[in-house]
Amino acid sequence: MTNVAFLGLGAIGRPMARCVANAGFDLTVWNRNGERSREFAATTAARAASSPADAVRGADVVVACLSTSQNVASLLDGADGILAGIARGTLFVDCTSGDPATSARIAERLAGHDVAYLDAPVSGGVSGAEKGALTVMVGGDAAALERARPVLAAFGQKIVHCGAIGAGDAVKAMNNAMLAIHVWSTGECLAALARAGVDPAVALEVINASSGRSNTSMNLFPERVLSRAFPRTFRLALLDKDVGIAAGVAREQKVPSPILQLTAELFRMAHMELGEEADHVEAVKVIERLANTEIR
Repeated sequence: MTNVAFLGLGAIGRPMARCVANAGFDLTVWNRNGERSREFAATTAARAASSPADAVRGADVVVACLSTSQNVASLLDGADGILAGIARGTLFVDCTSGDPATSARIAERLAGHDVAYLDAPVSGGVSGAEKGALTVMVGGDAAALERARPVLAAFGQKIVHCGAIGAGDAVKAMNNAMLAIHVWSTGECLAALARAGVDPAVALEVINASSGRSNTSMNLFPERVLSRAFPRTFRLALLDKDVGIAAGVAREQKVPSPILQLTAELFRMAHMELGEEADHVEAVKVIERLANTEIR
């Protein structure tokens, strides 16, 4: 496996693709915004493709990293679509943070063309992608994962086989739902403490040396909320999508999940209020508005 096609050069896809290029694979890239593909190719040995069909033609492994599973599905058909160019025996690795049901439908479509499919969403953010240190959670056939492992290792430090197709998507959605819960619960607690006259920085000093600590309290709040910096590293719109997927998985499995369902509603509300470009931690601004206080 030496020829890799990479579809999607967004905030996390671009550094992932660069890791693949730096690992020595023959790389072809495609992005809906063609200028981004051409800019990427100008700084690497990669080739910029004119369409998804052009990108996957001749590839041993295709990696997709788009915003939603629906985005991936939309690239399958048509004269310029994936199915028009992909060869039998190709391996399709979908690193999109997707939903299990749509991934299963994509896998079925590809199987009809003798193309194996893995759902392989990643965690670790842009910084993890730049370092080649992402966690990759994989759903699908174990033998297909072994075929994909050399490419995944270019950007993944920890690669875990989670189960059948859709399992990687489900784990990623639940992981991000837990992130959302931490963000919202930490925001509510600190807002209440601020209203009670406690300095949020002092409260976090105690919490982070106690049982309530999390990555959110130890890193996100000190670096982003107390500083009011709110760097835009992961869009609130995408976290809203992921929590919605997690809540849906719980409902499908008939697991009582009042916290998951409420969190999905809260993040949908925050997304609608703050817009498409807000960072996920900016959801705290909704808590602050409702509490009529500021955590700083």
